[in-house]
Amino acid sequence: QVQLVESGEGLVQAGGRLRLSCTVSGRTASNFVMGWFRQAPGKEREFVAAISSSGSNTDYSDSVKGRFAISRDNAKNTALLQMNSLKPEDTAVYYCAAKRSLVLNASGYYYWGQGTQVTVSS
Repeated sequence: QVQLVESGEGLVQAGGRLRLSCTVSGRTASNFVMGWFRQAPGKEREFVAAISSSGSNTDYSDSVKGRFAISRDNAKNTALLQMNSLKPEDTAVYYCAAKRSLVLNASGYYYWGQGTQVTVSS
């Protein structure tokens, strides 16, 4: 019933910017903590960022803190990930995820998008 659809797939130069979006259908997005994860070639899936259901709190992995910004527009059932100062090591498939929770952390997500490829060239 619940679907998460990512958009913003692209190829960018190192130092560039890219914006990913995630649209939720089947439920009101304001009921969910929203998170972004990524999986690079040869690596396990890792947590990137999360935002509380109200948008008042955010959390970031150390590798992206200061470069990425997560936000949401509950009126549009959408979560956003603004990625700045991109590095080649940011290359990965990025996944949007959601959970009904008051806990803003990297675990417990049970709704997932299909993933979108982000490639950062040197």
